[in-house]
Amino acid sequence: MPDESNNEVARLRAELASRAAMSRDEAFAMPAGYYTSAAFLDVEIDAVLRRDWMCVGHVGELREPGAYFTTELVGEQLLVVRDLGGTVRVLSNVCRHRGNRVAEGSGTARKFICPYHTWSYDTTGALLAAPLMKRQKAFDPKNCGLPEFRSELWRGWVFVNLDGTALPLGPRLAGLDAVVKNYHPEDRYLVFVEEDFWACNWKALFENFMEGYHLSATHLETLHKITPTKLNKKMVSGEGWTGYHAYYDPDYPPRGPFHPDLTEDERINSPMFGVYPNLVVGMATNFTLFMCVRPDGPERVRIRWGVCGLEDAPESQAVRDYVDLCRAFNAEDKEKLEVLQTALKTKTYHGGPLAPDDYEGTIWDFIQYMASKIAR
Repeated sequence: MPDESNNEVARLRAELASRAAMSRDEAFAMPAGYYTSAAFLDVEIDAVLRRDWMCVGHVGELREPGAYFTTELVGEQLLVVRDLGGTVRVLSNVCRHRGNRVAEGSGTARKFICPYHTWSYDTTGALLAAPLMKRQKAFDPKNCGLPEFRSELWRGWVFVNLDGTALPLGPRLAGLDAVVKNYHPEDRYLVFVEEDFWACNWKALFENFMEGYHLSATHLETLHKITPTKLNKKMVSGEGWTGYHAYYDPDYPPRGPFHPDLTEDERINSPMFGVYPNLVVGMATNFTLFMCVRPDGPERVRIRWGVCGLEDAPESQAVRDYVDLCRAFNAEDKEKLEVLQTALKTKTYHGGPLAPDDYEGTIWDFIQYMASKIAR
């Protein structure tokens, strides 16, 4: 079995290199194994997901000192917290004593107490107390704090680099900053967030969100009347991101209220962008939809998704209506992607030609990114 897995990984790496070398107008999608192989997912985790900046959520979940939420990322248990001094940190959510989790869910706290043996930690991760341990020679409280992972904030989202070796995130998103600056995403309020699981590969979800070719076909009753496929325009993407502009049908009512900085062109389209490797965002003129995607095995994906609005009004009818719209088109995508995942178990599918740049050029971009990390 190890030899078989090694051969599968080598074949997929070669396929990735081959597809990445194609020109945009001759590009092909990746073969089935790219989305189904457990061995290839192990490579992705080690070479991509642990080494690059991964989005874990939105700073709107951490509004006040002591606010926190917990999450899991490729095997790491994480505690994302705004410490009592106001700094956002990503800590290991694993007690330094015997390895239990120190926090669950989300909330607000002045300290975190492991429920196993009641070791306690402050909001920076420093050890506060360890009952009955003072006489133990091996015990040094200075060496028993919760490890902190490198983190960055970008436009309201919290990113973590698990292995600590990634180059700074901000500079590689400079081009995307120019695209979204007038929408002011960092000033929008988080008004909804929840977790979900879909039975599909994490890359399939990233690609689905980032291409508009399926909008009119898959979302005929939801998104086609707002952002039909034929009006999509590809962005000039950058090192750390890709995206397209989903222009609004002229017959659809204006999607205000508008930020006064928005140009006339910006008022009639939503930038749809992905920050490699796991954040996807639809930035409408009035609301933002985002998804943080994480693999949970080769054929299952964890999703932390949320909505941000111009007003801090989570119970408003406008927010309820937008969340309902998101739930509707998410359900349509989930159905298609879960069928796709089942169909990809075939041995006959090798990846078909991609649609023109405005419709699936983002998938070619994502292939380029993945190839830069793991192709041989």
